[in-house]
Amino acid sequence: MTAAAPADTAARLTGLVRALRGHGLPIGPAETVDAAAVLDVLGFADREQMRAGLAAALLRSEGGRTVFDAAFDLFFPLGVGTPEAVRADPPPVPDDPEPPRFGRPDPLREQLRERLAAALAADDRAAQARLAGEVMEAFGRYGVGGSPGSDGWSAQQALGRLAPETLLARVLAALREANPGAVDLADRVLADEIRRRIREFRAMTAGEARRRVAELRGPERIAERAVAPTADLVDFLYAGRTQLAELRRTVHPLARKLATRLAARRRRAARGEIDLRRTLRRSLSTGGVPLRPAYRLRRPARPELVLLCDVSGSVAGFADFTMLLVQAMSEQFSKVRVFAFVNRTAEVTGLLRAGDDPARLAARILAEAKVTGYHGNSDYGSALGEFAERHLDAVGPRTCVLVLGDARNNNRDPNLDALRRIDARARRMFWLNPEQPSLWPTGDSAALAYAGVVEMHSCRNARRLGELIARLLPV
Repeated sequence: MTAAAPADTAARLTGLVRALRGHGLPIGPAETVDAAAVLDVLGFADREQMRAGLAAALLRSEGGRTVFDAAFDLFFPLGVGTPEAVRADPPPVPDDPEPPRFGRPDPLREQLRERLAAALAADDRAAQARLAGEVMEAFGRYGVGGSPGSDGWSAQQALGRLAPETLLARVLAALREANPGAVDLADRVLADEIRRRIREFRAMTAGEARRRVAELRGPERIAERAVAPTADLVDFLYAGRTQLAELRRTVHPLARKLATRLAARRRRAARGEIDLRRTLRRSLSTGGVPLRPAYRLRRPARPELVLLCDVSGSVAGFADFTMLLVQAMSEQFSKVRVFAFVNRTAEVTGLLRAGDDPARLAARILAEAKVTGYHGNSDYGSALGEFAERHLDAVGPRTCVLVLGDARNNNRDPNLDALRRIDARARRMFWLNPEQPSLWPTGDSAALAYAGVVEMHSCRNARRLGELIARLLPV
């Protein structure tokens, strides 16, 4: 085993902390000092134990663990504090690195596939980690012999050559041979388990590629560009299916946090303003010093909330998450009504049922609610006009209206008069736009026109959405 020098250890730890802060994780000096103490106690004998110790010292919640693991692999790679058995050197690259022609066998590829199938069947993570390094060494290098700045490593290229998904039947046969009494149901369960192990191996290979690129480019640069952000910082417009699923899992924790903040604001607001006359009268008993200020007590009623959501494909993920969030914190409002639109507007409050699959919310709305007309493109002008004509009774003097959408109107009439009618009836009205402000004047966007009527805020991720809801909604 090898241990890093003290100066190198300090540089790695501070680099890891900077990278995690760059991804929005709240890590202060106290957590950094605790992490240094963890390294001093645990040492480098067991890398996974060191990973767990640093995670416990640096992270305040489990939500940042994925980002931490990816950054940890960059700043504390396998060569630092890892037993020699795990850190075994991979076999040399063959003399002919070119991919074999059609029909020509590739002995190295078949050997690696055979070993990977055995490691997957045994669920041997140490062997899989070694194989990830060998696969990258054999198939992941690109730009060899080319221009100096083009050399690098590609996990996609390596995994494309290895094709681990095609090992499912081979691994399943090996497990079935080890358990000859398995039934069909057990086969299906085993198949799902094998797919999970293959996904983990792919993640190991991607981590190995990042580590090797970090050796070439520097870990700070790779941590900034190649480590995926936490779920609450994922851009709504560019989130993939897996990221949206992870984002939906953060709905209820975020709702509880926002509910606590709104309740605290409501308690503070209930105290009202200082009653100067009663405060001066009280101060007579303390020699004219107002030690106990008196307040004009008021009992504010909980506000009503109306959501007007664009559920077209471009912003469906943003609307889905916001509707689920509002549903989870509905107890903070006296009434919540939700309206969805593409180019027609329909109330969908009844479709937001607790316990339903959140991933199917947009599909259910599109299938059961009349939100599209003779075409399927967004038309904010028609949708706002229909809401103003048919559903304006949902807005009253205690109502806060939130419009959710990117305001891309496909060059149609924005119908600003309808927006003004809604705004005139509401207590407060805000527009949350998932696009960055620099894009509002571009293309078919009517964002600037709408922003001239109501207050518009850029809301690109869940963290920003939580901040806006806690700050903007009335109490």
